[in-house]
Amino acid sequence: MRKKRDILAVDDLRTPELVAIIERAQEMARLWEERRMPQSLAGKRVGLVVNDTGWRNTTAFDLGIQAMGGICVHPPLRWDTREALNDLATYLDNWFDGIVTRTPDLSILRAFADLSRGPVINARTRQNHPCETIGDLAFYFHRHRKVDGIKVGVVSPESNILQSWIEASAALPIAVVQVYPEKWHVKTTTSAYRRFSTSTDMNALVDADILVTDCWPDDATPSELERYQITAAMLDRRRPDSEFIPCPPVSRGKEVSADAMTHPACRVVEAKAFLLHAQNAALEWAFEEI
Repeated sequence: MRKKRDILAVDDLRTPELVAIIERAQEMARLWEERRMPQSLAGKRVGLVVNDTGWRNTTAFDLGIQAMGGICVHPPLRWDTREALNDLATYLDNWFDGIVTRTPDLSILRAFADLSRGPVINARTRQNHPCETIGDLAFYFHRHRKVDGIKVGVVSPESNILQSWIEASAALPIAVVQVYPEKWHVKTTTSAYRRFSTSTDMNALVDADILVTDCWPDDATPSELERYQITAAMLDRRRPDSEFIPCPPVSRGKEVSADAMTHPACRVVEAKAFLLHAQNAALEWAFEEI
């Protein structure tokens, strides 16, 4: 029996699989603009299970599933142990060919995926956010026609965005550095991810090809993090071909300054537009269409 294709973490994908998704996203972008999307999901019934306020990647999943001929339904269930996971998997398997979901915890999602017959795609957990990172990689490839050998600087405390970039460093030959005060450095050991490192020095970002930010932690004071704010002056010191992709929602005056958001290096709108195309490619891969 062929192993089903789940996307739960970036480094669950083998390198050729991840590259295939990134490359297919380029074609998906062209087909989207031409309004002739392939009907890759025709006849597929997909459950989109979301119980939080995030909207970008889940809206893109809903739109993409329908644009590729699938049926997308939003079951109003919660991953709160009200029903046993094996029961939920069995009931959902009755009606759906696959599930896209946000869950509080990655371990819950992995347990559910083990029990489910169809593919399961992680639309976000507290621990990681694989589709967001795959989307940014697909956008970078669109702009530069490569991802091998790039460096990604992540100015963020330990977070789901950072973790998925760390996962990407295991799946692809890219370097990832977290730049932040030491008290918020990720607990992941660098020995487990040999292309990942941490630093407190903002100069470690000067040669980064992609610069990513995430929100300030709730337990921080402005004085602790002011020097880690991304400003237009800081972006001016970087190479003109580098990309600044702050993670929305963006808090201007905190992790980024207002002038950084209008800087020519800021590509967040374009990158998040590309999220749709990457997720459509991921859906095709999960349903064994690529």
